[in-house]
Amino acid sequence: MNISDPLGDMLTRIRNAQMRGMSTVVTPASKLRGRVLEVLLSEGYIRGYTEIEKDGHKNLEIELKYYEGQPVISEIKRVSKPGRRVYSSVSDIPLVRNGLGISILSTSKGVMSDNVARAENVGGEVLCRVF
Repeated sequence: MNISDPLGDMLTRIRNAQMRGMSTVVTPASKLRGRVLEVLLSEGYIRGYTEIEKDGHKNLEIELKYYEGQPVISEIKRVSKPGRRVYSSVSDIPLVRNGLGISILSTSKGVMSDNVARAENVGGEVLCRVF
Protein backbone atom coordinates (compact mmCIF):
# COMPACT_ATOMS: atom_id res chain seq x y z
CA MET A 1 0.00 0.00 0.00
CA ASN A 2 1.43 3.34 -1.06
CA ILE A 3 0.88 6.14 1.43
CA SER A 4 1.02 9.67 0.00
CA ASP A 5 1.23 11.34 3.43
CA PRO A 6 3.21 9.15 5.88
CA LEU A 7 3.17 11.68 8.73
CA GLY A 8 -0.58 12.22 8.37
CA ASP A 9 -1.02 8.44 8.48
CA MET A 10 0.92 8.22 11.77
CA LEU A 11 -1.08 11.06 13.33
CA THR A 12 -4.33 9.37 12.30
CA ARG A 13 -3.18 6.06 13.80
CA ILE A 14 -2.41 7.84 17.09
CA ARG A 15 -5.80 9.60 17.05
CA ASN A 16 -7.69 6.39 16.29
CA ALA A 17 -5.81 4.36 18.93
CA GLN A 18 -6.57 6.95 21.59
CA MET A 19 -10.27 6.94 20.70
CA ARG A 20 -10.24 3.16 21.25
CA GLY A 21 -8.28 3.48 24.52
CA MET A 22 -5.33 1.42 23.27
CA SER A 23 -2.03 1.61 25.16
CA THR A 24 0.23 1.17 22.10
CA VAL A 25 0.02 1.70 18.36
CA VAL A 26 2.34 0.47 15.59
CA THR A 27 3.27 2.50 12.52
CA PRO A 28 5.89 2.01 9.78
CA ALA A 29 9.24 3.60 10.64
CA SER A 30 10.85 6.56 8.91
CA LYS A 31 13.30 9.25 9.96
CA LEU A 32 10.69 12.02 9.90
CA ARG A 33 8.22 10.01 11.98
CA GLY A 34 10.95 9.21 14.50
CA ARG A 35 11.92 12.87 14.82
CA VAL A 36 8.29 13.95 15.32
CA LEU A 37 7.88 11.25 17.97
CA GLU A 38 11.06 12.53 19.65
CA VAL A 39 9.46 15.98 19.95
CA LEU A 40 6.21 14.47 21.29
CA LEU A 41 8.24 12.51 23.86
CA SER A 42 10.28 15.51 25.00
CA GLU A 43 7.11 17.62 25.38
CA GLY A 44 5.42 14.85 27.41
CA TYR A 45 2.62 13.87 25.01
CA ILE A 46 3.62 10.18 24.72
CA ARG A 47 5.26 7.71 27.13
CA GLY A 48 7.84 6.55 24.61
CA TYR A 49 8.46 4.67 21.40
CA THR A 50 10.61 1.77 20.28
CA GLU A 51 11.75 0.54 16.90
CA ILE A 52 10.70 -3.05 16.22
CA GLU A 53 11.12 -5.30 13.21
CA LYS A 54 8.08 -7.17 11.93
CA ASP A 55 8.09 -9.32 8.77
CA GLY A 56 11.38 -7.76 7.64
CA HIS A 57 10.07 -4.18 7.94
CA LYS A 58 11.00 -1.66 10.61
CA ASN A 59 8.08 -0.31 12.61
CA LEU A 60 7.68 2.15 15.45
CA GLU A 61 5.68 1.05 18.48
CA ILE A 62 4.31 4.15 20.22
CA GLU A 63 3.29 4.00 23.89
CA LEU A 64 0.37 6.39 24.36
CA LYS A 65 -0.07 8.43 27.51
CA TYR A 66 -3.28 8.84 29.51
CA TYR A 67 -4.14 10.98 32.53
CA GLU A 68 -7.12 10.00 34.71
CA GLY A 69 -8.43 7.78 31.91
CA GLN A 70 -8.34 10.54 29.26
CA PRO A 71 -5.71 10.79 26.49
CA VAL A 72 -3.03 13.44 27.06
CA ILE A 73 -3.33 14.41 23.39
CA SER A 74 -6.82 15.84 23.00
CA GLU A 75 -6.18 17.19 19.50
CA ILE A 76 -3.50 16.31 16.96
CA LYS A 77 -3.88 17.83 13.52
CA ARG A 78 -1.79 17.91 10.34
CA VAL A 79 -1.15 21.47 9.13
CA SER A 80 1.19 21.20 6.14
CA LYS A 81 -0.08 18.59 3.69
CA PRO A 82 1.35 17.27 0.40
CA GLY A 83 -1.18 19.37 -1.54
CA ARG A 84 -0.63 22.53 0.50
CA ARG A 85 2.65 23.25 2.25
CA VAL A 86 2.51 25.76 5.09
CA TYR A 87 5.67 27.67 6.00
CA SER A 88 6.17 30.14 8.80
CA SER A 89 8.90 32.60 9.68
CA VAL A 90 10.08 32.77 13.28
CA SER A 91 7.97 35.87 13.95
CA ASP A 92 4.82 34.27 12.50
CA ILE A 93 4.92 30.87 14.24
CA PRO A 94 1.36 30.42 15.53
CA LEU A 95 0.54 29.81 19.18
CA VAL A 96 -1.61 26.73 19.79
CA ARG A 97 -4.40 27.45 22.29
CA ASN A 98 -2.54 30.50 23.66
CA GLY A 99 0.63 28.49 24.30
CA LEU A 100 -1.00 25.46 25.97
CA GLY A 101 -0.31 23.27 22.93
CA ILE A 102 2.64 23.02 20.55
CA SER A 103 3.33 23.23 16.84
CA ILE A 104 5.93 20.87 15.41
CA LEU A 105 8.13 22.43 12.74
CA SER A 106 10.61 21.08 10.24
CA THR A 107 13.43 23.63 10.16
CA SER A 108 16.91 23.86 8.71
CA LYS A 109 18.17 22.82 12.18
CA GLY A 110 15.91 19.75 12.36
CA VAL A 111 12.42 18.91 13.60
CA MET A 112 11.52 20.86 16.75
CA SER A 113 8.65 22.34 18.72
CA ASP A 114 7.56 25.94 18.24
CA ASN A 115 9.12 27.04 21.55
CA VAL A 116 12.53 25.63 20.60
CA ALA A 117 12.25 27.18 17.11
CA ARG A 118 11.61 30.60 18.65
CA ALA A 119 14.61 30.13 20.96
CA GLU A 120 16.81 29.04 18.02
CA ASN A 121 15.40 31.92 15.92
CA VAL A 122 14.45 29.71 12.94
CA GLY A 123 11.25 29.24 10.98
CA GLY A 124 10.21 26.41 8.72
CA GLU A 125 7.41 24.11 7.61
CA VAL A 126 4.63 23.71 10.19
CA LEU A 127 4.07 19.93 10.23
CA CYS A 128 1.32 19.58 12.85
CA ARG A 129 -0.39 21.03 15.93
CA VAL A 130 -0.78 19.15 19.20
CA PHE A 131 -2.96 20.05 22.16
